[in-house]
Amino acid sequence: MRGKILISGASVAGPVLAYWLHRYGFEVTVVEKAATVRSGGYPIDIRGTALGVVERMGILPELRAANVDTRTLTFLNADGSRVATVRNEVIAGGVVGRDLEIRRGDLTSALYNTVRDDVEFVFNDSIATLDQHEDRVDVTFHSGARRTFDLVIGADGLHSGVRNLVFGPEEQFHRYLGYCFAGFTVPNDLGLSHEGVIWNTPGRAGILYAVRDEDQLHGFLSFARPEPPFEAFRDPAAQRELVASMFPEQQWEIPRLVAEMRTADDLFFDIVSQIHLPRWSSGRVALTGDAAHAPSFLSGQGTSIALVGAYMLAGALATNPDHTSAFAAYERDTREFAELNQALATEGSAGLLPATAEILAARNEALRAATTMPTEADKPAYSALVLPDFEPVLSR
Repeated sequence: MRGKILISGASVAGPVLAYWLHRYGFEVTVVEKAATVRSGGYPIDIRGTALGVVERMGILPELRAANVDTRTLTFLNADGSRVATVRNEVIAGGVVGRDLEIRRGDLTSALYNTVRDDVEFVFNDSIATLDQHEDRVDVTFHSGARRTFDLVIGADGLHSGVRNLVFGPEEQFHRYLGYCFAGFTVPNDLGLSHEGVIWNTPGRAGILYAVRDEDQLHGFLSFARPEPPFEAFRDPAAQRELVASMFPEQQWEIPRLVAEMRTADDLFFDIVSQIHLPRWSSGRVALTGDAAHAPSFLSGQGTSIALVGAYMLAGALATNPDHTSAFAAYERDTREFAELNQALATEGSAGLLPATAEILAARNEALRAATTMPTEADKPAYSALVLPDFEPVLSR
């Protein structure tokens, strides 16, 4: 056995990392604060280099069967009149029939099922303290359990607890992109199917998104705000009031969206932000996925970067003689790919959340002129990294 590694987080990056580390001979434990792998969730995209990761894991056919096949996006003016209807690929880029759009829960379930019998999963727990030594990391869990590992990897998301313990408070690495959003589900009373509808005024958007022809829609309300509303982060009532105050319009479905948001039992409120770290490791602890390089949903690439980053980290640990050189190789070979995809968020904000009347008018003009035929190529950032075939070194 090559060593004992603890991974915090069982969403996307964590199970991918666990799968490959097990393949390379490591003893792996995954700790997850939730009671189980989360099901459902909004659709996410897998494109470019990331497709190679799921293909090598043998789950690409399963994911293709779960593809939600969003066909069109319709953009609306403030009064609800139509600006344009375009193919999804016109906005996102990519190639019809190759790229994947699936429910987040379908992906996380597939990843978990691939590795659950090979590594240890500990649910309903999380890391409370990390004490690094020259030859080990002593970990205390919130349950009170204490264990020792050779390495610890934080794959625990945008608001990473591991990052906070080892690298310091999130604020120093957090880059606010100027928007807040609320997500929730609403009844599909409009009969939408395989499509999204996006209502805009400058700096604000109301979105309804239909996964296939199901009876529930994903609703989103997003708005520009100069500073993050820190006062609302731990106060759900304040979140609902803030969102409602930003959408006083009695146009289109906005009153209904606000009413549904006020009573939703699945409301998710957050800010649109990225994580930028000067380094992704410290001693025997490293970060991957959103914990290391969250790009925000405006990039459309958070899941894809997480898949690729976890694959690259596992390969680096398998092919380098020690963790120090492995972490350095992981960052050297992956950082440019992550940063290129983070940069897509600026383009995404102009498309989905135009901040000014001028930007909105230019976006609408471009939509009216856009072809509705599918594009035939990725955005370059999607495939900016070619997956290596790792040849593990002998056990350390």
